[in-house]
Amino acid sequence: MSETVQQYTQRILAHAHGQDPIKVQSATPKKLARLIEGISTAKLRKRPAPEKWSVAEILAHLADVEIVYGWRMRSILGAPGTPVQAYDQNAWVISGHYEKRDPRKSIELQRTVREANLALLKSLSPEQWKHFGHHAERGQESIEHIVRMVAGHDLNHIRQIEAILKTAK
Repeated sequence: MSETVQQYTQRILAHAHGQDPIKVQSATPKKLARLIEGISTAKLRKRPAPEKWSVAEILAHLADVEIVYGWRMRSILGAPGTPVQAYDQNAWVISGHYEKRDPRKSIELQRTVREANLALLKSLSPEQWKHFGHHAERGQESIEHIVRMVAGHDLNHIRQIEAILKTAK
């Protein structure tokens, strides 16, 4: 049973409800590194089920998502009201060969791009936080909303990684 766009948005936002999204985002790279510390790459690449992503694939996804969100925010800031393209994350897993990516390099890429994105966010005026784009599937999304979505997305995947690693032991 797949969820609607609205259900997805509500679920992701609920993960970080009541938390400071910038603090959540700032903590994510260290949390990811701690989660996989001492675990072999082979184990991180093992899928928990044929249609479920491995930890390594989730980490590659998080690295690519960080690039996507950075691009979206910069596009919106440069041209408020701009269209925001959606993408098929499952197609990216296949076309980007996520199963072959080094999970530790994925965390490093995510951390580096995250630092740049957080620096950008810290520089914004209050007015810029209200700038929005028109997401192809989800409609109008402000920078403020995107930041909350990223925090919830982080927590969603951290919980997913924790569950995979717990059952893999």
